[in-house]
Amino acid sequence: MMSKPHQKIGLGKGLSALLNDSIDTTRKSNESPINYSTNVGAINAISIAEIEVNPYQPRTDFEQEALHELADSIQIQGLIQPITVRKVDNNRYQLISGERRLRAATLAGLVEIPAYIRLANDQQMLEMALIENIQRENLNAIEIALSFQRMIEECSLKQEELGERVSKNRSTVTNYLRLLKLPPTIQAAIRDQKIAMGHARAIINIDNVDQQLFVLNEILKNDLSVRKVEDIVRELQLPKKHKQTQENTKPTNDIYFKKIADNLTSKIGNKVELKLQANGKGYINIPFLSNEDLVRILEIIGEE
Repeated sequence: MMSKPHQKIGLGKGLSALLNDSIDTTRKSNESPINYSTNVGAINAISIAEIEVNPYQPRTDFEQEALHELADSIQIQGLIQPITVRKVDNNRYQLISGERRLRAATLAGLVEIPAYIRLANDQQMLEMALIENIQRENLNAIEIALSFQRMIEECSLKQEELGERVSKNRSTVTNYLRLLKLPPTIQAAIRDQKIAMGHARAIINIDNVDQQLFVLNEILKNDLSVRKVEDIVRELQLPKKHKQTQENTKPTNDIYFKKIADNLTSKIGNKVELKLQANGKGYINIPFLSNEDLVRILEIIGEE
């Protein structure tokens, strides 16, 4: 079918206005079908029945209430943003991006939907689908992390290359990928938005899984802020760091305190024992043989 000459269009008519008014995006299933062009690289209206769901779709969670709201909007305003598909055969297309719009259009009763038609191989399709979804604001952090992982594994990308594809620096990519090392319970909490990305980034610094789950429960039970969680994580890590500090300084401390004990032993004449505990405290043990010996020691240390 020949397209109409370019016409001046108004606002508020949805995509039909953008398509020179030759495509009615609000046509319902009980209306007669209309034939439209299916030119690659152009916006076309194609039958929803001819579209296969994208097998590479990274998004798995579609909120039903939001879908119905979008469907109501489509019934009134039409579909503003076209979906993107690739043509795999005559009258058969595969969705690249826009599954939420496709689902909502179906709920709205549309039999045709405006779409960009592209030529793409499987890897290109995967990359386009993943990148398109990653750039959406409402994609949860676990879905983003899984998308990053798939792009690295299935598209043979390095983290730097992935960062360039999605316009994010390497540290951001790394932080998302680290989320996938967390226990499934914590990943589910991130996915369901029970905890924020900041909470997760603090928890992941804990090596012990039981402690990670303990912190998660504290967040859920007490509605803890990210800053409070960071404080808890630091407290959990403190004994380990303190122990490492003690181990690193132990040889020096042993020599120093032995010298003090030897000096006191020489001065008092009795064997003096000096002990340092892990918390930095300690004690001095000075034995005496009789009351007279005690008086002698006190005289020496000036406590008579």
